[in-house]
Amino acid sequence: MASFGQRTRGYPRSRGRTGTRDGLDRGTLGIIGTICAVAGFFTLGIILGPAALVCGWLSMGRAWNPKSSIPALVAVVLGAIDTVLALLWLGGVSPM
Repeated sequence: MASFGQRTRGYPRSRGRTGTRDGLDRGTLGIIGTICAVAGFFTLGIILGPAALVCGWLSMGRAWNPKSSIPALVAVVLGAIDTVLALLWLGGVSPM
């Protein structure tokens, strides 16, 4: 199919948002991490907690940057809490 001069149109995911042209952008990773963290409080916390931590960390750009985005920060904090509570539950210790 002919392009008719549309080659100058940029790729929708620019390098500033994703770091590379492959993968999800940082905003999406933050939202996915937040959803995993909230769902981890109700089911499979030992799996969803670390997944939320990883998604939040990647969304922040692999550095502790609380100014980056709110969903990324929420994903990291809730993912850490979720992971600790799941480990306590597995160990048989009641947190309350």
